[in-house]
Amino acid sequence: MSATIELVNASGARGLPLRKQFKQWADAAVTAVPGAPARSKVSIRIVDAVEGASLNKQYRHKDYATNVLSFPVPAELIATGELGDIALCAPVVQSEAEQQQKDPVDHWAHLVVHGVLHLLGYDHENNKDAKVMEGLETTILAGLGIRDPYQ
Repeated sequence: MSATIELVNASGARGLPLRKQFKQWADAAVTAVPGAPARSKVSIRIVDAVEGASLNKQYRHKDYATNVLSFPVPAELIATGELGDIALCAPVVQSEAEQQQKDPVDHWAHLVVHGVLHLLGYDHENNKDAKVMEGLETTILAGLGIRDPYQ
């Protein structure tokens, strides 16, 4: 299984992980999900706080920038391999990594995996679903040599 990624840094942020790392993380998430298309396409846009807040307000009615937003394609299109779009807010990701004393690259990896899982239909709206999604994230990240982000 393989993911093709379109990566755009619209944030102007420097020191981001490499494109090949974003691809590796997306590949790992797609590979871990049974029934995911063998060839998947994900668009990843790195945004600044202004764009992140605007997207969050427009789509979630919350007036602040958040770390990751996922925009899945309609379910019937997933079979074509198109999964959807992910927006990652660079300053929020960096700030969270510092506050939570996490390696910034590991935190980026976690949020890419998290976003791809959302594109593939996983969510964390209730405790049962959150436990499933977090367990899958932890397993995927462990396979990448990254410790459990929830501990």
